[in-house]
Amino acid sequence: MSFSFKGIDHIQLAAPKGCEEEARKFYGEQLGLKEIPKPENLQKRRGGCWFICGNQEIHIGVQEGFLPAKKAHPGFIVDNLEALRSSLQEQKITIKEEPPIEGRERFFVDDPFGNRIEFLEFLP
Repeated sequence: MSFSFKGIDHIQLAAPKGCEEEARKFYGEQLGLKEIPKPENLQKRRGGCWFICGNQEIHIGVQEGFLPAKKAHPGFIVDNLEALRSSLQEQKITIKEEPPIEGRERFFVDDPFGNRIEFLEFLP
């Protein structure tokens, strides 16, 4: 094989038109992710906003006829998952528990648009 994969550059989550304010509140303020500028040629045409998460980007993109992803989801690796859980609960964000996976703790939330989001921490 003459090619190889090196990782994931970004994930894109869909959201309805006019989502930017809520996206900035949830991903930026509530989760504490830093917003990064979209490339200039994409700033005016498509809406949405981008954030950085570790070495990867999260692109919140506007989708006509938006329907939230209820099964498909990103899984964000977190240091101190319990601190994140407490922070989200203090902000009245509903935590959804799922069956555990060996070697990791995890929980889910819905973003403001109903997209499923997983947070996990690998156990030592």
